[in-house]
Amino acid sequence: MRILGIDPGLQRTGYGVIELASPAGDAAPGTAVGAPRLVEAGVIRTTRTDDLADRLVEIRCGLAAVIEEFTPDVVAVETLYSHYRHPRTAILMGHARGIVLAAAAEAGARVESYGATMIKKSLVGSGHASKQQIQRAIQSAFRLQETPYPADVADALAVALCHAHHAGRMAHVP
Repeated sequence: MRILGIDPGLQRTGYGVIELASPAGDAAPGTAVGAPRLVEAGVIRTTRTDDLADRLVEIRCGLAAVIEEFTPDVVAVETLYSHYRHPRTAILMGHARGIVLAAAAEAGARVESYGATMIKKSLVGSGHASKQQIQRAIQSAFRLQETPYPADVADALAVALCHAHHAGRMAHVP
């Protein structure tokens, strides 16, 4: 099973593609069945001074290319969260999230959404984990030499792992 996790953002949209071995036993040698394997991760960046419409097109095109190249079985996306004191931020982030959902739908991908609290809890056991805790959990899960940077990459991989947990494909993060 291939999962594309997305952390939507207007300046940086993080993405992470993971693969889980199927129960049929096609795991790589030395890899536990259901253990996650990092396929690709990165960010789609836009320029803050560009028009909003141009930035949204850039996100859609970048994400469409990722979906076409890695053909995920499911696209897992973080839901929108905003503090009531910052409604403008929520509106701008909603544009980015909407483009992510549209790009996934255009590609015919199944989309699942998860809240930030659920994602953090599935990864580190606390719905109030810090960015650094999430980065370290991702580093550990994929046995990376360094923590993923920027944090948007770790967040996207966390969304993908959250889906794997909730879909019943993983018992725990190694």
